[in-house]
Amino acid sequence: MLDFNKEDISDVLVRYNVAMEKTLTPDEAAEQLYPKDPLLKAVAVAIYDGEEDDVIEALDALLDCGKAPLSLIDQALLPGMAVVSELYDQGIIFLPNVMMSADAMLEGIEYCKTKTSEIPEAKGTVVCHVAEGDVHDIGKNIVAALLRADGFNVVDLGRDVPVNEVVAAIAEHKPVMATGTALMTTTMYAFKEINDKLVEKGIKVPFQCGGGAVNQEFVESYSLGIYGEEASDAAKAANYILKNGANIDKLRDEFHNH
Repeated sequence: MLDFNKEDISDVLVRYNVAMEKTLTPDEAAEQLYPKDPLLKAVAVAIYDGEEDDVIEALDALLDCGKAPLSLIDQALLPGMAVVSELYDQGIIFLPNVMMSADAMLEGIEYCKTKTSEIPEAKGTVVCHVAEGDVHDIGKNIVAALLRADGFNVVDLGRDVPVNEVVAAIAEHKPVMATGTALMTTTMYAFKEINDKLVEKGIKVPFQCGGGAVNQEFVESYSLGIYGEEASDAAKAANYILKNGANIDKLRDEFHNH
């Protein structure tokens, strides 16, 4: 029998070919993802920390170097938020961290806007809402924040939104995608009504739905439905649509469990 009081456990594990994988702390994992340029890294670190004042200070340093204000959205702010999104996807950080980072990043975008008369061009528009009869909007707020942080224009209709109001907003704004959240099973059926009214109008926009009451099987029961299991899936799906088109079958292949 091995005497573990006298023998280092790591040596034993290595001897028996059992790898001891070092677990990185969130800060160590983030360090591996930051931009190499020190000025860009400062923005990314401030976003990761969720420190709005530090984001502004880091942006000022880049502006002092002659960088165009709006260029910093794509060159500094979005890459900084991408670090946070990657860590969240890996399960290294959690939703409260993402929300703080998103707020800091959005503050940076607004600051860049004040430094120029140019109007930044959004990637595209997404219409978000909470199902009619449902007042639980935390999930929708997270979805909207993450979409804005990823460069999308968000039309936020709020909570307890009538079916016809959602349909009218989609017809008006012509989004790349629409989202719906529902916490209660009694309210999620509004999504199918929205779907059917959109189809009647010939509007075939992907309609990503999620929330505590919603499952993939239900979403697949209507023709435009895309299931969003996590809040972060909204930005992923919207970016996928921009790159690959709005084919519902392909979106389901990409985002649904099979």
